[in-house]
Amino acid sequence: MCGIVGYIGSNPTLDFLIEGLKKLEYRGYDSSGIVVFMEKPYLKKCQGKILKLEKTLIEKELKLAQVGLGHTRWATHGAPNTVNSHPHVSNSGELYVVHNGIIENYESIKSVLIKKGYHFKSETDTEVLVNLIEEVKKTENVKLGKAVQIALNQVIGAFAVCFLDVNNPNEIVVAKLGSPLVIGIENNNFYIGSDPSPFIRYTNRCLYLGDNEMAILNKKEGLTLRSLQTDNILKPKLENLKLELEQVEKGGFKHFMLKEIFEQPKNIKDALRGRILTRPNRIKISSIEENITKMAKSNRLIFIACGSSWHASLLGEYYFEELARIPVEVEYASEFRYRNPIIKEGDIIVPLSQSGETADTLAAIKMAKEFNPFLFGICNVVGSSIARETDSGVYIHAGPEIGVASTKAFTCQAIILLMLSLDLGYRTGKLEGLKYNLIIDELVKIHQKVEQLFKESKKIEHIAKKYQNSRNFLYLGRGLNFPIALEGALKLKEISYIHAEGYPAAEMKHGPIALIDKDMPVVVIATEKGKYHKILSNVMEIKSRGGKVIAILSQGDEDIRRIADDFIEIPNADELVSPILANIPLQLLAYHIAELKGCEIDQPRNLAKSVTVE
Repeated sequence: MCGIVGYIGSNPTLDFLIEGLKKLEYRGYDSSGIVVFMEKPYLKKCQGKILKLEKTLIEKELKLAQVGLGHTRWATHGAPNTVNSHPHVSNSGELYVVHNGIIENYESIKSVLIKKGYHFKSETDTEVLVNLIEEVKKTENVKLGKAVQIALNQVIGAFAVCFLDVNNPNEIVVAKLGSPLVIGIENNNFYIGSDPSPFIRYTNRCLYLGDNEMAILNKKEGLTLRSLQTDNILKPKLENLKLELEQVEKGGFKHFMLKEIFEQPKNIKDALRGRILTRPNRIKISSIEENITKMAKSNRLIFIACGSSWHASLLGEYYFEELARIPVEVEYASEFRYRNPIIKEGDIIVPLSQSGETADTLAAIKMAKEFNPFLFGICNVVGSSIARETDSGVYIHAGPEIGVASTKAFTCQAIILLMLSLDLGYRTGKLEGLKYNLIIDELVKIHQKVEQLFKESKKIEHIAKKYQNSRNFLYLGRGLNFPIALEGALKLKEISYIHAEGYPAAEMKHGPIALIDKDMPVVVIATEKGKYHKILSNVMEIKSRGGKVIAILSQGDEDIRRIADDFIEIPNADELVSPILANIPLQLLAYHIAELKGCEIDQPRNLAKSVTVE
């Protein structure tokens, strides 16, 4: 989950490295470092965030360097300190590396290298890797590229790596397996990033490195792409980015998370654009049209996901079973990959991920491929690993999401899942036209209703002030609102560090009710269509035990409004759509509580945006 940047070309590199690391800091911020080369290498690294590193870069020579590597770390092997931070250097001082991923067999490699006389300063697997490259380079008497190709076939694990040899500073060697890596290209200027955000200011032309691929980037000879497994030369497939610089900047908002919450009306329109046609109403999704026979004959859908994507998948379970009448199972990718799951002919595997690079989800895909199912991926990032590893799928078009806590990506995932189930249900004759047209009408208007909800932001901030010092929260929802309760609780615990749990409201009497007292705020998602009378009974049970109720209500609801301690109204909508609306005030509630507590909202402790390691 670390962030990697690199540059080699004819321009000064330092500013690019620092600004690039700031763009990637969402991927990890335990420590950071850079190495640049003039007549000699300059290595700078420290514990903490990029701003701390930036203050150490005082030598004038650094500004002139035209080759360098940078890294921002989310700690896996070894404590988050300066010694364990990247870049790491080989024993000879000649090879430097930055690495995202995990080398699983590093201990056995390390023991062999120690017997050969190597010594290690850090606790990391990465220092072992760079010394393995050095050993291969020396014993095989080969150049860096060949040494990397030989050595990486000896390691087990995941990696995105960049190597610099001070004896040949006109070249950087990069390689990938599992973890993401992309190269921006402008003539013979090469920009390297874990994603394209560091270099969109400089070029929109890029190469997404594939698994088991290695690129040699040379200032004079250009780019050479090779297979790690065979060492054969490959033909690069260059792409043009559609990403814009404004999308990865705050745009006047205090935090990326707040910006991304307020971007949701636009993101919803982007997710629907070209996919919903009106007069007459019709959904047009090419991946459904092209695979309708497989979809129609499917025995069941198996969703595999993690975190917020798992919550969206739970919502998708309700949608597909209700509208398309297809059985659905929702699996944690991290558990699915270690079970012996039963996957039969006719099953469709649906991986769901914002980044498209989630390590557990990718591992689950690879394991599922042994059964030869149809793989239908849903992700946000064009060109990501999940997009390449699946047979078909759909992008959610939420745009870049920088804040670690997912907001607009979750909303767009829910929108896409509703639209897919609606389309499939209608095409297979499981859904009648009246309901089909009603939900399409709702989807067309949903961005306007989200905009209405933003008028409640000040009220939500006032509620946040009342409960900011609470140590625990309970979130309750029934039916379609249960996944929203889970998601609301996750948002609060992620960014405010308040313990919060989501529960099906009917399960409250099976344990959680024991926790109810005056110090336990309970967020109840009580929209009129969401099993209203049952949820009203739950509210009464909480109040009778002295609990504080924050209710999410449909407009015009008077019953729960009278007995709740606080309430937030959402616009009236069909029961399939209202959970998506109910989630928006929960995002704002979590944000305002965290902001009042002075928390690091965009970069909460111990978390990183894209979980690319197990």
